[in-house]
Amino acid sequence: MLDLAYQAPKPKVISGAKADWELVIGLEVHAQVASNAKLFSGASTAFGAEPNANVAFVDAAMPGMLPVINEFCVAQAVRTGLGLKAAINLVSAFDRKNYFYPDLPQGYQISQLYHPIVGEGEVLVDMGPGIARLVRIERIHLEQDAGKSIHDMDPAMSFVDLNRTGVALMEIVSRPDIRGPEEAAAYVGKLRQIMRYLGTCDGNMQNGNLRADVNVSICRPGAYEAWLAGDKDALGTRCEIKNMNSMRFIQAAIEYEARRQIAIVEDGGQVVQETRLYDPDKGETRSMRSKEEAHDYRYFPCPDLLPLEIDQAWVDEIKAALPELPDEKKSRFVNDFGLTEYDAGVLTAEVDSAGYFEEVAKGRDGKTAANWVINELFGRLRKDDREITDSPVSPEQLGKIIDLITSGDISGKIAKDLFEIVYTEGGDPGEIVETRGMRQVTDLSAIEAAVDECIAANPAQVEKAKQNPKLAGWFVGQVMKATGGKANPQATGEIVARKLGL
Repeated sequence: MLDLAYQAPKPKVISGAKADWELVIGLEVHAQVASNAKLFSGASTAFGAEPNANVAFVDAAMPGMLPVINEFCVAQAVRTGLGLKAAINLVSAFDRKNYFYPDLPQGYQISQLYHPIVGEGEVLVDMGPGIARLVRIERIHLEQDAGKSIHDMDPAMSFVDLNRTGVALMEIVSRPDIRGPEEAAAYVGKLRQIMRYLGTCDGNMQNGNLRADVNVSICRPGAYEAWLAGDKDALGTRCEIKNMNSMRFIQAAIEYEARRQIAIVEDGGQVVQETRLYDPDKGETRSMRSKEEAHDYRYFPCPDLLPLEIDQAWVDEIKAALPELPDEKKSRFVNDFGLTEYDAGVLTAEVDSAGYFEEVAKGRDGKTAANWVINELFGRLRKDDREITDSPVSPEQLGKIIDLITSGDISGKIAKDLFEIVYTEGGDPGEIVETRGMRQVTDLSAIEAAVDECIAANPAQVEKAKQNPKLAGWFVGQVMKATGGKANPQATGEIVARKLGL
């Protein structure tokens, strides 16, 4: 159930020409299992290899070649299921899904329809502070991927690359619980985040390692609740948008498809259940084929594979080794480091970012560490289009910069200059401060002399400050400028106030 601390977001309402409509969305997310070998062969899964370089005999459907299950891929599916708080089925089985594509050598796909390895689970999708959508997972099944047809290398011929053939996929099927385009994208993002924490899928959408089939239907307000209560005819006819590999395109495709369906229904027509493709150049979906049902694929148990039986002790062993997951880590960051929910969410978005922050925050003020990681480091990395794993500033170096601020050796302004030096040149922050004379001036007599000089040179500004004490900050700024930013700002402010009689 939804955590009582969260409130469910309202469903998106789209105004048609005649009425208001709501969306009902379910997703089938295809996640490539992070494994060095394929699901039923020892062929490599490395991306970017020469076409047809990573193909075993069984992948190419050579006569007499039999599939052998990859235990590691099974473990990865179990790990994913546990991370999604799902039931793990100790007995599952593989089926043949029969269809013909030129890049599917066997003429069928080995999948799981009747007995998937993972049963019902759930995902909490954050939509803002205190707002979240609970999305129910119906099932996760293991299956093999197809190859890739290439149509743009020759005007008269198509080519087939079988490198992806047989790569292990986890198909994560949601219930139709998602109520808007933003929620759909956030749901895919949350799945990606969890699997990256678990190490079960790298989530690289550009390489096709994470793709989504999006099922969209429309209904009148209140119909979804009627469906939940048992009215099976309350929802509209759904259409499936295939192979979405971009969060932005997922949102755009849902928006377009919803308005297309609304226009059809309000014009007196009926939405036809079908499979569609999204054209990002035109910003529209187009018909691909009529929607198949399970019986169209003539599923039957795969005769080459026995039912898959796993031990509860093995599942328990995998569960005991699970890492801390995003929701738990975010909650701990809020409680242990005093962070806002927003800052904790930013820091835990990627497992590497969370680990970096924890190293910086160890033994230091959590809020200060978070500010430096989020504002200075993340900002600079974004500017340079770099990942946290490629950061030129190590957690140890950033921690030392914060220590120098805390000890009063440098001011916040000097710290930003120091950060820039470390980022571009490297080096030990403490040694840089010493060798470049960046230490903050804490000698009160030296600061007082600089204040006296500034006051004596600006009598008109002195009178204005006495009439409006807020203008005293101008003198602090001038002293900081005169000392190259090295004067202690707090001490400078106190001396200015005393000298001006404020």
